Amino acid sequence: MLFYLISVLVVAADQAAKWIVRSNMQLGEIVPFWEGHLVFSYYENSGAAFSSFQGYGQYFAIVAAGFVAAVFYYRHKGELRGPLLEAASGFLVGGAVGNGIDRVLFHQVTDFLVFGKGGGILNLADLAINAGGILIVIHLILGQVKSSRIKRKQIKQN
Repeated sequence: MLFYLISVLVVAADQAAKWIVRSNMQLGEIVPFWEGHLVFSYYENSGAAFSSFQGYGQYFAIVAAGFVAAVFYYRHKGELRGPLLEAASGFLVGGAVGNGIDRVLFHQVTDFLVFGKGGGILNLADLAINAGGILIVIHLILGQVKSSRIKRKQIKQN
């Protein structure tokens, strides 16, 4: 259930935010929000991350669809269980679908968030993908810690 809740919320928040930006800002417009920390800057990216592969963004919609299909496949097999993996896969799928919608409908992705001193421009789907990746890393670290504890207990018992 957590997977579906997060996925739907990410897609809804991402698409709502992009609609607000497209409706209320001019392309290229910059609106300072939190001095030194966050700026809104309306940009349309027809490529991939870091504006690479400009003009080929529609192909990344196919990659996103394949990724979402893979997540559903592994969920169905029972390999993505537990709250961390449920949340992680929800964020990843929500982000992939959010940007995929833009790529299919507009052939480009609306970006508008600049954090810090010009560290790249993102959207909520991108942030969700980052959050999902971080949660997977946390899951892997916790799994490694648990495995190490089990091995130490086994050594002590022998």
